[in-house]
Amino acid sequence: MELPEKLNAAEILVDSHLDAGRGDKAAILCGDETVTYRQLHERVNRFGNALKALDVRMEERVAILMPDSPELVYAFFGAMKIGAVAIPINTMLLPKDYLYVLNDCRARVLVLHEWFATTFAEIREALKYLKHVIVAHNGPQGCLRFEDVMREASPELAAAETCKDDSAFWLYSSGTTGFPKGTIHLHHDMLIEAEYYGRQTIGIREDDVSFSIAKLFFAYGLGNGLYFPLYVGGTTILLPERPTPPRAFEVVDRHQPTVFYGVPTSYAGMLHAAETVNRTRLGRVRLCVSAGEPLPKAIFERWLHRFGVEIIDGIGSTEILHIFISNRPGQVRPGSTGQIVPGYEAKIIDDRGNELPPGQVGTLLIKGDSIAAGYWNKHEQTKETFRGEWINTHDKFMKDQDGFFWYAGRTDDMIKVSGQAVWPADVEAVLQKHPLVLDSGVIGAPDRDGLVKVRAYVVLKDRGKASPELAAELQEFVKNNTAKHKYPRIVTFVDELPKTATGKTKRYLLRKLAAEDS
Repeated sequence: MELPEKLNAAEILVDSHLDAGRGDKAAILCGDETVTYRQLHERVNRFGNALKALDVRMEERVAILMPDSPELVYAFFGAMKIGAVAIPINTMLLPKDYLYVLNDCRARVLVLHEWFATTFAEIREALKYLKHVIVAHNGPQGCLRFEDVMREASPELAAAETCKDDSAFWLYSSGTTGFPKGTIHLHHDMLIEAEYYGRQTIGIREDDVSFSIAKLFFAYGLGNGLYFPLYVGGTTILLPERPTPPRAFEVVDRHQPTVFYGVPTSYAGMLHAAETVNRTRLGRVRLCVSAGEPLPKAIFERWLHRFGVEIIDGIGSTEILHIFISNRPGQVRPGSTGQIVPGYEAKIIDDRGNELPPGQVGTLLIKGDSIAAGYWNKHEQTKETFRGEWINTHDKFMKDQDGFFWYAGRTDDMIKVSGQAVWPADVEAVLQKHPLVLDSGVIGAPDRDGLVKVRAYVVLKDRGKASPELAAELQEFVKNNTAKHKYPRIVTFVDELPKTATGKTKRYLLRKLAAEDS
């Protein structure tokens, strides 16, 4: 993919649509609001000028703590267009996490939604670098109002003369193993993923209307809900609220998306809701996509049977920005993660760095042009993950003879039981087939003798059915559907699993919970 040396992504993803004649086309649908491409262009310009009026300069960070909304989009591209660095922040963190992220990135400007005003007030005095706060709607005293700065700013703005390798935005990792890391992405990264995955792999089109359960503040959602549809001149649907199954179906019915993006947990929840009311329709949806964690074969099959639409499973990461291995429409191999996306290369290595042949499990390395420049102020972790042209995903995979990749787990997830390897994903996939199971998280935990055994935390569709008898039934179910040494010695019923924003199970919290229970 040939890109010019001088490149500002906002010009391609926002400005170019006016010359293409899409000025009056809907770019964003959000509740009762419709934003055309002409309005998007003008409002991005206004916000960029508002930042310049606050003396925000090239390469300075602009933090954005907002729900999925048009205002978030204006702030994101407005910052990028003036050469600043946009940092959308996870809206599901605790005050101490916001304090860490804001001090770590050293943002001088924070764009805030009124929903987070109370949280912001708790940490305001401890923020070392923040100078200006712009609040959408009603905010604390002393803050600028989003609506005021937009009204007062000019709608005309020339893009900063950035190059394709300038820093454009940071995404903080979802933090499955501790504090999140600021991942530095460049102006060309979004265009690479939009072309190779969005257009060439899953075939998004100008006439598509996209709806993503995954939110804009993390890598998967940012592509789904923002730069994929804008890259092809399509329309995106933004949902500020939590995407519960009933709310997601409401959006599907109202706005009639054609492309739907979710994570395995959301697909399981929506299936359960649909089965409860015997819903069998998905409106105009022609394509469903999943990432975040492996999609169990059972969920794929139940979804296809109920709605008649395949779920295209793939794997991506914050560091690589979006999906780099994926199934293809009409060519899905259920249970697998799919094949390598065009523009990327993959190899599976052993602990000594030797490349493994098909059929063997090892660590997955990826090469491609959307890989981040590194982690902000994390030199040792950058060296551990970014290895020249290659990146260590820290995921274990096996590639079969046909080039399909099969997920085995994270590098530190493997459990050794009686000397035999057990991957949590294998046990979870079996549990997912049981008709009473909604979700599960599997870990290795020491028993009273200090021996590591498999332990399962299970979320039921009907919490009232939890019982010792059902726990024993699930143990037998696993024994009868996979190797017997993989069965969970302890089954614990929980209301929900601790998850990252991308739907990954926080196994370290399950291990902590198991230690407290022992």
